[in-house]
Amino acid sequence: MNVAQRVAIVTGGGAGIGSALVARLAREGARVVVADLDAEAARAVSERVNADHPGSTISAGGDVSETAQIQDLIALAESTFGPVDLYFANAGIAGAPRLDASEQEWDLSIDVNLRAHIRAARLLVPRWLGREEGYFVSTASAAGLLTQIGSATYAVTKHAAVAFAEWLSVTYGDRGVRVSCLCPMGVNTRMLTAGEDSGDALGRAATRAVTSAGDVLEPADVADSVLAAIEDERFLILPHEDVLEMYRQKGSDYDRWLRGMRRYQSSLLEQP
Repeated sequence: MNVAQRVAIVTGGGAGIGSALVARLAREGARVVVADLDAEAARAVSERVNADHPGSTISAGGDVSETAQIQDLIALAESTFGPVDLYFANAGIAGAPRLDASEQEWDLSIDVNLRAHIRAARLLVPRWLGREEGYFVSTASAAGLLTQIGSATYAVTKHAAVAFAEWLSVTYGDRGVRVSCLCPMGVNTRMLTAGEDSGDALGRAATRAVTSAGDVLEPADVADSVLAAIEDERFLILPHEDVLEMYRQKGSDYDRWLRGMRRYQSSLLEQP
């Protein structure tokens, strides 16, 4: 899909990968609703991008895991720019380390990292089927393919996000609905350092697992990978190419891979 003159919604657009996606989309001629729980951050991104590309974005604050908020975003996009062509389900949270994450922490991770995608798709896919065109971009993680040392809530919900994106593509891919799933490793965002700052040994191991496994990319580099995948209408977006080989190794010998992950975790926990 060529994004020029298309209408997009980007959740988690106030920082990190989301803000980079907004800037890249606007540069390519798209019109974008910048959505974020932090309304001021969303407004700042919108104003910065509009300074270079006047009238290309509008911002909105709100919890994009709630159906009513997603409905409001769609209505804002339609009244400002026109029917929504692309939805970037990009908002996400790192989640709590260890198995003793509370029920509330599990619910929050499931709502933000998974149900937000499901709720958006339930609203948009019927519209796209009527037009025989639409694009859903899910931000998951390499943790959705390879799991995550440290955070069960993150690993589980990111696996589920990948599975939901796959299901969307299988079910609707021949009816005009395109789907891509972004699975990066380390990206230079606040989420990257969340584990290091958690005060928990397993949380610190989670951050170190990502930063020691490959290069830490800038959000703009990831946005470039996403736009290239959309142009090619390619499902799996891997800004870190090594993830594909890791995924193949996992699938070829699961038990060996699990033993290796346990050794890797132990080595990270031994670090001061």
